[in-house]
Amino acid sequence: MAQALWRRRHAVVKWAAMGMEAMMRIPGPATARALSALLLLLATADLPARAATDWAAAERIDITLSNFAFTPVTMHLRAGQPYRLHFVNAGSGGHNFAAQDFFARASYPSGVGPDGGKVELAKGASADVSLIPVAGRYKAKCTHFMHSTLGMAGEIIVE
Repeated sequence: MAQALWRRRHAVVKWAAMGMEAMMRIPGPATARALSALLLLLATADLPARAATDWAAAERIDITLSNFAFTPVTMHLRAGQPYRLHFVNAGSGGHNFAAQDFFARASYPSGVGPDGGKVELAKGASADVSLIPVAGRYKAKCTHFMHSTLGMAGEIIVE
């Protein structure tokens, strides 16, 4: 499923690039309308995949943020499968889970992932992120001052 989604997105982007090149040669309001339609198409390219996903059946993965550690340190996920990542901050202060590449490449029920590619949690807070990951190896860390240096880092492996 992930491979098919990638191929569809690649085809849409390739088609869009060719269309934009042609539109740039034609000045006027028609160009603006065509460009707007093209941008809408690009924004909704993965809507069928999101709509067809049974998000209620998404596998829950618990991720605990504690003082200078993530548990689990390494997450193993399957590409194209829906997950609900449940983040809990069990530390004595604020922490975050930053994995910009991972979050940027994933698909979401709303179409939008975590702001800035990170989940920010105050002491004792929790948050859920539902997504469909894309194959790859991704680094995760807490971006608070010195937290990753003290061991608050991990890896996400999606196969």
